[in-house]
Amino acid sequence: MIQPFYSVLINSFLMPKGDIVLVFDCGATNVRVIAINSKGEILASESSPNNIRPDPFYPAYRIWDVNEIWEKMCRASQKVISQIRKDRIAGVTVTTFGVDGTLFDRSGKMLYPVISWQCERTNPIMNNIDKYLPLNDLYSECGVLPFSFNTINKLIWFVEQKPEMVERSYRFLFMPSIFSSLLTGEMVNDASMAGTSMLTSLSTRGFSENIINKINFPFEKIGTPVEAGTVTGKINAKASAETAIPEGIPVVATGHDTQFAIFGSGAEKNQPVLSSGTWEILMVRSESFRAGRDQLHMGITTEFDSRPGLYNIGNQWIASGVLEWARRNLYGDIKDDVYDVMISGAEKVPSGCNGVKVIPKFYEELKGKPGGQILGLTLESTRDEIYRAMLEALSERLAEGKRALENAGGFKTESILCVGGGSRNRLWNRLRADFTGVPLKIIDQKESTVLGASSFVQAACGNAASPEEARSAIVYKTEIIEPGVK
Repeated sequence: MIQPFYSVLINSFLMPKGDIVLVFDCGATNVRVIAINSKGEILASESSPNNIRPDPFYPAYRIWDVNEIWEKMCRASQKVISQIRKDRIAGVTVTTFGVDGTLFDRSGKMLYPVISWQCERTNPIMNNIDKYLPLNDLYSECGVLPFSFNTINKLIWFVEQKPEMVERSYRFLFMPSIFSSLLTGEMVNDASMAGTSMLTSLSTRGFSENIINKINFPFEKIGTPVEAGTVTGKINAKASAETAIPEGIPVVATGHDTQFAIFGSGAEKNQPVLSSGTWEILMVRSESFRAGRDQLHMGITTEFDSRPGLYNIGNQWIASGVLEWARRNLYGDIKDDVYDVMISGAEKVPSGCNGVKVIPKFYEELKGKPGGQILGLTLESTRDEIYRAMLEALSERLAEGKRALENAGGFKTESILCVGGGSRNRLWNRLRADFTGVPLKIIDQKESTVLGASSFVQAACGNAASPEEARSAIVYKTEIIEPGVK
């Protein structure tokens, strides 16, 4: 009988039997360290603001200051450790946003600052990617939409602008791996981050030699990614002194925050998850995918799921960002409880909004084209009609996204999980259910990324047979909105 994967890890590293996971979470706006137990309870949390910085070599460009972020992580870790029992720490992991990273030499020295996804230096590279390989061929292999911030463009920038640095380098590390390396001294990338890069093959779940060779980056310098739940090392003496985490605690690979947010939401296979905020991201954990011209045209991106054999298919659109425009420009006179006023007023407007209609082409202004439109206005039109028309348009956009995901993944949606600030709008939730024709399940869980990542660490440390079993110990509060029910 083959010994289970996680049991092998336990025996190999003689892991401590604690029940607390420390999650180092680096977001675009905040750097956090969170202590969470096996029941999904947050025991301690500390955070600091995060900001991009000017590139010291090219002031017009933008970078992440790794040393500054690490110092913030260390301070946060020290505060968190002071609030918990050290002997209860089972393991540590790191999650961050996708795509960003940089080159390191064999000694672990960073050779260039981390180019931020907010930097514009790579815009012309993506616009001219056909110089290296046809976009349709690239997309059909990797499944990732051609955003200028994708990792492939950063590697091309290094190849074109810093060839001597590429030659000196040993490994390109993504953001989570950079901080894991500071914790352990080991340089290992993970599959969930690799899947965001536009450098991988969906069919092999690894980096694509074809793509990487075409952009003239040395394939051996990207390494082989490990799966989530792999122990990549242990807290070393230097990191222990800086973070107050006991030396020898295992560090477990997780990685891209989106993948672990989906897992942490409780989503099973073929269960779409809507993360609703300024932007809405609709993603599903599917067993199959399509990455052809139709999916490219419809804005479908496909990344590796946190578990082998599954794919995260998704698309996105501006959502609450549009509603905030309505709040500022139509309801500026309301000083108290403005959202309640907006929702209550829109609930009195009949379906169809008395002819007022919003065209939600909210991507178009990003492409230099006319943006969204408001149609059917008369002298009697009200702000409540316009606001409800926006909610209906966004609900129809969700329905379109649902159909696009079903087509790409070959599944039928039974219900949609909804998380995020936009899930607190009762009228919008009802409209979403009505327009999609399936129940909307509102998940009252603010820390889905931390929950998802910690489930993998709990399993790796022997507290559960699998991440799914670890997740089952978490209680989810769910409100179900049925379509057609007032």
